[in-house]
Amino acid sequence: MTDKTEPSASKPLSSKPALQPRTLAAQALGVIEPSTKAVVPPVHVATTFIRDPDNQYRAGFVYGRPDNATVRQAEAVIAALEGAADAMLLGSGISAATALVQALLPDAHIVAPTVMYWALRHWLVNEAPRYGARVTLVDTTDLAAVRAAMKAGETKLVWIETPANPLWTITDIAAVAAIAHGAGAVLAVDSTVATPIFSQPLALGADIVMHSATKYLNGHSDVVAGALATARDDALWARIRTVRSGQGAILGPFEAWLLLRGMRTLDARVRTQAASALALAERLAAHANVDAVLYPGLARDAGHAAAAKQMTGGFGGMLSIRVKGGEKAAIGAAARVELWKRATSLGGVRRLIEHRASIEGPGTPCPPDLLRLSVGLEDPADLYADLDRALRAANE
Repeated sequence: MTDKTEPSASKPLSSKPALQPRTLAAQALGVIEPSTKAVVPPVHVATTFIRDPDNQYRAGFVYGRPDNATVRQAEAVIAALEGAADAMLLGSGISAATALVQALLPDAHIVAPTVMYWALRHWLVNEAPRYGARVTLVDTTDLAAVRAAMKAGETKLVWIETPANPLWTITDIAAVAAIAHGAGAVLAVDSTVATPIFSQPLALGADIVMHSATKYLNGHSDVVAGALATARDDALWARIRTVRSGQGAILGPFEAWLLLRGMRTLDARVRTQAASALALAERLAAHANVDAVLYPGLARDAGHAAAAKQMTGGFGGMLSIRVKGGEKAAIGAAARVELWKRATSLGGVRRLIEHRASIEGPGTPCPPDLLRLSVGLEDPADLYADLDRALRAANE
């Protein structure tokens, strides 16, 4: 199905005057369930739908693999938050990113960052070539390096992640968009950590935005999901939709419902997490057992100027610290925390800590003395006190 008409429901809130992201997310566009007038939408779990007597599907739904009403509602909120022409939900962040790559023409050349989400980097390097793609990894914070990597007429996609996991480097979205478009390529931005609250990549020239919706969009560590949002409903977007349908990669309706619920508190959550992350970064920068703090919100950070230019209201809830004493001290500190929890992933309401190099393994650009911190909604004073005790104990 390509028909994107909304399922029968009351009309969403008017877009005039334009609503703030906080209102858009909290209201979930103001849709009311028409049968009961419920303010919370139902979960549409049906997999098949009745044809009209003349064999048409005027309700807009045929089968559950390519389309779902609950998924559409969550997609509409994401599109509104990103200022996008359309949005698409898939089963994970990786499935969203790989669907874009698979939608490209065969033998496409792709430019991607050396510092990025490890699982996607691994897929681009090891699996994308099986689909005919050629991938060049560069430091995308270096505009000269990006220009040098472009192959006119051959480069079809430039992929950037900003802030980039786990070093939280910043890539200039507008500048890279100009480079990509000059070579005839599209620019896709992994904006998972920035979220639509702090950054609007499409307004800066990006063509597609990707989110691991597992992280901040959902925010409660109970959904695995991926999202794409596009500046234009064009041929590439149609091809991505075909890939999603053909591979059965659509997000499930219950997961979409949980995501829709999670996004209602997106603005409040990420602003609190970003404020706490900045407070922690400033205190940890002065800690005797910390060699460096990686956080673009710090004025001394190498990416601060670029981040301040393209992020509004905050710099995200992720930071990393490099621990004095090297890998042994870093792992020892992670072993001694009590309030922080040693677990992978990020963006949830609970704080997480991870020795990232152990996860990524050989070839990682992540230093062995680095601990990645996902700041939750806890009081930052409590979070600091727990880290302080662990850092001091690990260096005794």
